[in-house]
Amino acid sequence: MSLPVRRAACALAVAALGTTAPLRAQSPADALASWIAFAAPPGAEESAAAALQEALPGWAADRWGNLIRRVGSGTPRRVVACAMDQSAYVVSQITDDGYLRLRRTGVPRHPLHDQFHEAQRVHVFTAAGTHPGVIAAPNGHFARQHIADSTALRADDLWVDVGATSRADAEALGIALIDPVALDRPAWSFADHATGVGAGARAGCAAVAAAGNAAAQSGVSSGETIFVLSTQRIFGWVGLSTALVQLPPITSLHLVDEGQNTRVLITSTSTRLPRSFRALESRISADSVHVFSPAVRFVASAVETIAASEASALLTWVTRAAAVRGTPEFIPLSVTGTTRAPASARDTRLDALGDQFMRLADLPGVPGHEQLVRDAILSAMPAWARSQATIDSAGNIVLAMGPDRDAIAFVAHMDEVGFEVDRILPDGQVTLRRLGGAVLSSWEGVPALLHFDPVGTAAPAPSLRGVFVPRSAGSTKTPDRLTAWFGYDSAQLVARGVRSGHSITAYKRADRLAGHMVTARGSDDRTGSTALLAALAALDANTLTRRVYFTWTVREEGGLNGARAFGNMLGRTLSFVYSIDTFVSSDTPLESPHFAYTPLGAGAVLRSLDDGSLTPRRERTRIIALAREAGIPLQVGTTQGSTDGSAIVPWGPPNIGLSWPGRFSHGPAEVLDVRDVDALARLIRVVAEAP
Repeated sequence: MSLPVRRAACALAVAALGTTAPLRAQSPADALASWIAFAAPPGAEESAAAALQEALPGWAADRWGNLIRRVGSGTPRRVVACAMDQSAYVVSQITDDGYLRLRRTGVPRHPLHDQFHEAQRVHVFTAAGTHPGVIAAPNGHFARQHIADSTALRADDLWVDVGATSRADAEALGIALIDPVALDRPAWSFADHATGVGAGARAGCAAVAAAGNAAAQSGVSSGETIFVLSTQRIFGWVGLSTALVQLPPITSLHLVDEGQNTRVLITSTSTRLPRSFRALESRISADSVHVFSPAVRFVASAVETIAASEASALLTWVTRAAAVRGTPEFIPLSVTGTTRAPASARDTRLDALGDQFMRLADLPGVPGHEQLVRDAILSAMPAWARSQATIDSAGNIVLAMGPDRDAIAFVAHMDEVGFEVDRILPDGQVTLRRLGGAVLSSWEGVPALLHFDPVGTAAPAPSLRGVFVPRSAGSTKTPDRLTAWFGYDSAQLVARGVRSGHSITAYKRADRLAGHMVTARGSDDRTGSTALLAALAALDANTLTRRVYFTWTVREEGGLNGARAFGNMLGRTLSFVYSIDTFVSSDTPLESPHFAYTPLGAGAVLRSLDDGSLTPRRERTRIIALAREAGIPLQVGTTQGSTDGSAIVPWGPPNIGLSWPGRFSHGPAEVLDVRDVDALARLIRVVAEAP
């Protein structure tokens, strides 16, 4: 690796830690979570080791990326070690249309390992930094097309969308074959637990690092202890083997291995090691080998979880094995993200539109719980519009503009798919009531948030963190049911105010992909809400020649309930209703291009036919002409699903869908192109101002 590239890789991993000095965590679980979230997939050893060296002064990195600290001298000579890596992926192909195909590194322990990656965010580790991506998922609205997709995904089924439109685009991002790819997850702790990929093994490395630092301060009781944070465990502990062969003969080897359903302690000789330690065979001549596997929940899943009490027992074992005189404490790494690869030049105006969308998309707001979204939309309105807007009895925002004749309405919805608490089981697991068409297979084994609604003028209590519980085994794509767990039993949950009806979402963080592509949870329909806001900011209400309603509705998902209430109130007065909602596009590698094909980046979409309405020919012709005259890129298509306008049509007004093309609908990481949102906002304004 050249010096400039090595420096870039080092900067990547240093930023992943966010600091070069150990900090005191708020709790042991927080410190453990920072270790679990630290990005160190196979193939990124050098950058990971450089980052850890910055965070752990006094540790030395070898050419394999192992981090080593030696304390004391003479005999007995002990090695206390862990491994930082887990099974992940590398880029095995860049397709002509810019998608990435993957090959596993290592053999995963969980039969649903690949399935747990569907619709999830990932990092691609390039030589210059990381680039975000999304594992493709079938569109939630296209259930009919995927009715036969019942088998759990394998690595060969995974496609990564990085926002590129060609192989050249992807290569311009610095993406190359064999670049590592790993899940993008936040540092996640809840109750007294920490969770994430390889939580048990990472807790072991947190313990080894804590013991090594304590030993450097207070020493060891006898001889020498060599602490090793090793690499490439996936190949039978190759990294540790390379470190051991450079050492004098050792008396004992103490390893922290991966988590198990119950705590496992093994003592053996170096000649009778399990097969998983095959790289160590004949490389060591220790009198004894001791292995500690901590007890964890949800073993080998993407939300493997370790209790702080188990991690404390692990730290005690490591401290004794290392003969440390002091009392170690877990060292938080303060993971804040990874260094982004250099981005291409951006359009400031489009960036502002994308920022507005991402702010709305990151807010929780499942049906019936839209208050935060409603408040944000009101705050984003021009002052004159905010003063005129009203909240109807259903909770919709209704803004009336222009003279009272020939009324039309533009309608976007504020809610998103998600869940509510159904029942609290005795062990603290929560059964879920699905709201809208959430695709269960892409919510299994991800971080969860339980939200408390405001009471009166009081602010809501902080959201309760947890996880969506994964299956321990299986071969089918979709779980029979989905539950969530927040680290407490039923009595503790009730004492914290949890009850049936509280909303639950996954953790969300919108992000930019390549070019003008953005990924977020809740694009349906925070994008439509954003387009309405952008159109509102651009139009002059004083020049309108008719009554125009801009309406943001509640409870669209699973019932069109807010729109129905709006229709009951004003539907008979409307000439047309324009539904501002997703056009679910087949512009993905998992869908047939023979239906609903509207490429992202090619403009807004006239949603001419869906499952709920058909746009009259005369209005299609008029909209197309208005767009052409204004120079607005417009596509025409048919898709599945229905919109708010379908609930208003029975009162008389035809429903015309004005949309943007979107990928991976109703999953945790939908994808859109901000240029299409801009085209949609301009189209809304032109239609609103047309005579």
